[in-house]
Amino acid sequence: MKCPCNPSKLYADCCQKAHINIKSVTTPEELMRSRYSAFVMANIDYLLKSHHSKTRPSNSEKKEILAWTKSIEWVKLDVLKSTENTVEFKAFFYENESLNVIHENSFFVKQNNYWVYKSAL
Repeated sequence: MKCPCNPSKLYADCCQKAHINIKSVTTPEELMRSRYSAFVMANIDYLLKSHHSKTRPSNSEKKEILAWTKSIEWVKLDVLKSTENTVEFKAFFYENESLNVIHENSFFVKQNNYWVYKSAL
């Protein structure tokens, strides 16, 4: 299967490694890509694990995120810029037959010795 974050790679050679062992992630961009793939695959447990404990969605929000990510069709991910702690990206998706985009500059930190998403800048 192709990886959702980069169709030129196989999932097994890309984001699956992070989904199995988050500590294998070595950069914020790699974490962001694995989070995008988790959204595409509705892997909500990984999304929560890869989210900073102070900004992590609640259990009720977890259900809303799962319902939303299953209700849309993800199209592609474009990484625009990556720095030591930030990743700017665009994630394209169809919702209600309309093409939409999430354009975000995300901030990442290490917590418990692995990279996590902290917030949007």
